[in-house]
Formats: sequence, structure tokens, C-alpha cells
Amino acid sequence: MAKLELKNLNKTYSPKVIPVKDVSLTVDNHEFLTLLGPSGCGKSTVLRMIAGLEEPTQGQIKIGDVDVTYKRPSDRNIAMVFQSYALYPHMTVYENLASGLKLKKVPSADIKRRVAEVSEVLGLGELMNRKPGQMSGGQRQRVAVGRALVRNADVYLLDEPLSNLDALLRERVRADLKQIFAAQKVPVVYVTHDQTEAMTLSTKVALLNDGYVQQLDPPERIYNHPANLFVAGFVGSPQMNLLTLPCQGKSALLGNFQVRLPDIPTVPPQIVLGIRPEDVRIAQPEDTQTIRGRVFLVENLGMHNLVSVRVEGSQTGGITLRALLATDQNWNGEDITLALPPEDIHWFDVQSGHAVAKRQMVGKV
Repeated sequence: MAKLELKNLNKTYSPKVIPVKDVSLTVDNHEFLTLLGPSGCGKSTVLRMIAGLEEPTQGQIKIGDVDVTYKRPSDRNIAMVFQSYALYPHMTVYENLASGLKLKKVPSADIKRRVAEVSEVLGLGELMNRKPGQMSGGQRQRVAVGRALVRNADVYLLDEPLSNLDALLRERVRADLKQIFAAQKVPVVYVTHDQTEAMTLSTKVALLNDGYVQQLDPPERIYNHPANLFVAGFVGSPQMNLLTLPCQGKSALLGNFQVRLPDIPTVPPQIVLGIRPEDVRIAQPEDTQTIRGRVFLVENLGMHNLVSVRVEGSQTGGITLRALLATDQNWNGEDITLALPPEDIHWFDVQSGHAVAKRQMVGKV
């Protein structure tokens, strides 16, 4: 089995259009890497360069020990699943699965064996004689994945394969993909702008913005230890509270409450406090680390209410903090006391956006 390596990959179309900037990463033969980010961040361009559909301006692409930077797609032994199913409409499922192998002149017995193996894994047995127009979107996407799997490729590339499916079907196919590729033991690179797909499918996530890799880590670390403000704001739903607060002494002011700063060499004039809504909770009598504010908006999300609280301060004015709370009480229009667990607070530098530290103490003025 081969691993995939990208070294200092750059792509330039013009001095003002540079979609990929110095991207370096490795995907081992058991890893599922997701390239995640907003539209225009460079993730699809990276995938196209791996596939050989685009040539890098600088950098190197290796599969195993072979430099494939400038090799043709047909010489890379990759398999790709596209956003559109890209199935031949006049062919049956069996013919679609076998078409790539026939072009490579694989013996008929081997084609039958591989198609049978893949159809069993994907549950396509009852569909083998159907044509794409006779199948649902989820079935067609499973056939598209199957056409890639029959090739026994060194690397699998998936370009937003679930974006054309409705929400319920997307959830089912996502679970299928996780099981299928966990059993393949080959490098998988998956492109999406959907953070749920990235968090549930991946062993590693590369979060891109403006052509740069902002953070490359397992999904749980991306979520729990964001490297900068962009990562903190992009990953998580509801979005993390990110509050720019003035500093006074060794504390930051959140309304009329002091939040003790982390141990940093120099206290800046301002700092960004980050805390996820699910980490803000109703204060208990034993909590000493609390703030108080008035609820002005309650959004019912089903299992929880997303509660927006206004915290007033003589120096900071009104600050909005959102908390994910139980639905057993209607908080709208009431004053509410919230606890901010110190271990769940993140700190970011205002100028660079980089994470400063994570643990601190909270106290009232």
C-alpha cells in the first residue's frame, strides 16, 4: 500500500490569483483526510493537482516512492468520485462498474470477481441490471463509489460526493462511506465544505482558508484545540462565541465581570475570548465563576434551546453571549446567571488570530 505526500504545493494562475499556497501534508495508507474549508479556499484545486487534472506551479506530489507531480492521471493509479455521479446513462450498474476495468483490458474473470466483491460490499446486488435513470440518488452515488473501488487504486479522491443528496440520504450514504473506506486501508482524500462530513468521516482534517492550511489535525483536536480564530469560528455549530474584550491588569472585562487572563508574557490592550455555546451552562450554587445577563432571544433547536444573553458593562457596553441550554424552561426576557468553565475557554491574539492559551479563572468585579 502507498502513502500520499504533498510537499510545498503551490498553484498560481496570475499574480493576483493564487488558490494554493505552500500546502504540505501526508496521508498514510490507513488514513481518511478531509480537505475542509469555505468556497474558494483552494481545497478542490489541491484535489485536482493530486488527480493530475491541474499541474502545480511549485511543489511535489508523491504516491509511495514515486514522484507523480507531472504524470498523466492515467499513470497515477488513482480513483476519483465526483460531485455528479458521472455514470454512463445507457449502461447497467454492472456495465458501469466494469467499464474502467475493460478499458484497462483486465481479464473477464477478474472483472467479474472484482465487480461481485464490490457489489456485495455496497449492497448493489439487486441493482446490477438497472440503469442510472431507474435508481435513486443514493443508489447512483453508491454505484459511483463502486466504480472507483473496483480499480484497487493506490489513492481514492472524493470531490463533494454527497452535496447532491437530500439531508436524510446524505446521512445514510455518509455512514456507508465511513464503513467502506475504513476497510480499504488506502489513502483517501475527501473534499467538502460541510464540517459534519469532515468531523464524522475523517481520521485527519486539513482546514484551508485563502490557499493556506490553517490546521492539520484529527477532527477532535480541530474541534477542541483550534489553532486560530478562523478555525474556531468555522468549526462548530452553533458557532463558538468569540468576544473581543479589553484587558485590565491581569483580567479581561466581560461586561461587569473579570475573566482572569492566561499566563502570557505581555498583556495586550485587547484579547479574544472564545467559548462554545454547549460549554456555557446554568450556574449552580457551588459555581464561583459566573456572569449574569438578560435573555433576549431563544431559538428552539429541538433537543436544546440556543439562548442569546446580553451582558451589560460600564466599560464594554452590551456583549452578546450564546448558550446551548435545556428546553425545559422558557428563559426569554429573564435575567440569567451562567457559569463559564475555565477549562473550556479559549484565548486568541487580536492581531495575529493565533491561539494564546486555554485555561484560566473567572471572577466577578
